[in-house]
Amino acid sequence: MEQYTSQSEEETMDIAQEFAKKVKEGDVICLYGNLGAGKTRFVRGFVRHFGLSGDEVSSPTFTIINEYEGVIPVYHFDCYRLKHVREALEFGAEEYFFGDGVCIVEWPEKISEILPPDIKKITIETTEKNERKITIHQAV
Repeated sequence: MEQYTSQSEEETMDIAQEFAKKVKEGDVICLYGNLGAGKTRFVRGFVRHFGLSGDEVSSPTFTIINEYEGVIPVYHFDCYRLKHVREALEFGAEEYFFGDGVCIVEWPEKISEILPPDIKKITIETTEKNERKITIHQAV
């Protein structure tokens, strides 16, 4: 387990970019945290490692999944609006989990029963107005 304290959005993105150096194709990263905790900001930093600017990242709340074509594909899920795991199955979530890219999932608790057993778990907690505690568990 690794823990970090971020004092800014840019610091959160830097932590994420550094973390991304440790992932490989087929990894599924699950982001846990309340609304506004910084999960999408983390994804912006994460995709930088794969040759993207991070500006193309937005919360895919209304589309459920965004695909970013970098050095390897990054599949960004936002499951917040899902009412049932069946919805994730309908858009082929499992194919992404076992595909050729890296999946990063916001609100993974909504689809926990279909997640692979070896996810990487990241928890982002708001500790002060501009401070976040980021905890990375390599495999759950």
